[in-house]
Amino acid sequence: MKVVLPGGTGQVGAILDRALTAAGHEVTVVTRRPVRAHDIGWDGATLGRWAAAIDGCDVVINLAGRSVSCRYTPENLRAMMDSRVDSTRVVGQAVAAAARPPRVWLQMSTATIYAHRFDAANDEATGVIAGSETGVPDYWAYSAEIARNWERAQSEAPTPETRKVALRSAMVMSPDRGGVFDVLSMLARLGLGGPVAGGAQYVSWIHDEDFVRAVEFLIARDDIEGPVNLSAPGPLPHRDFMRALRTAWGVPVGLPATRWMAEVGAFALRSDTELLLKSRRVVPGRLRAAGFEFACPEWEPAAGDLVRRARLLRTASGRARGSSGRAREATTGAGAEERRRPAES
Repeated sequence: MKVVLPGGTGQVGAILDRALTAAGHEVTVVTRRPVRAHDIGWDGATLGRWAAAIDGCDVVINLAGRSVSCRYTPENLRAMMDSRVDSTRVVGQAVAAAARPPRVWLQMSTATIYAHRFDAANDEATGVIAGSETGVPDYWAYSAEIARNWERAQSEAPTPETRKVALRSAMVMSPDRGGVFDVLSMLARLGLGGPVAGGAQYVSWIHDEDFVRAVEFLIARDDIEGPVNLSAPGPLPHRDFMRALRTAWGVPVGLPATRWMAEVGAFALRSDTELLLKSRRVVPGRLRAAGFEFACPEWEPAAGDLVRRARLLRTASGRARGSSGRAREATTGAGAEERRRPAES
């Protein structure tokens, strides 16, 4: 199977690239910074030579968009909007222009499209779309507008021969460095992983292996199109989420944080409090109705698995650095010995 991943160099793209390649599929990554043999360059907004990769491929999975891990300034919010909408629009143009268009186009979206709520879970059929809540920052509505425009750019693309699915993904948890799990784990290990602003807000998440399996499931199921929630069926309050993560790392306590403390912490991490404070109670209605079975439906065992894998990665990384250091020392030592040796006449 030929798979094209526009925007495939981020955390989620790396997960899919690694898994699909290991499964024997031919993966092409479309990126602004092509460095590997299977990378193709683009600007994320206009057609170019990269579009030839989509013509004749089986699946396109568009992941492009500015990272949400930043301060939500007006400039950054506009960049989030433009990068998502422009890239989705131009992927649609490439699919429409293809002589042999892909049979399915999976488009990244976000569970942030749903309203901040505590009373009930949001599925695709009955979920409340965000934007009309009271008592939340005004810019939260703009985040939901980004998601709506993101999905609209895909749905309006004239691609009658290509099935389209919008992936309303919760936070993808993987042990890779720099991802959301890595950041939350750092806080937990430092003793800072307590409840934020009371911790009643819900956290929706999905284990990386279930994310890959869900993508493969949606590729195979020709009868599913439109929005699909990619989230584990067990969202839970932030206080319980962080408690399970601390337990997995063997950290007995986590200092709680008030809302203003969260603001300070988010500023220091160059992030935003919406990621911490918005209650995302999202469940996978369509996936479960279609018969998808989660390998990691509950957070406590999922956190244990992720911590185990993160420790293995850290150990392997430490060994690699140690081997590299020993190699440098050996080389340096040999060179020094050569320099100390008197020249032969």
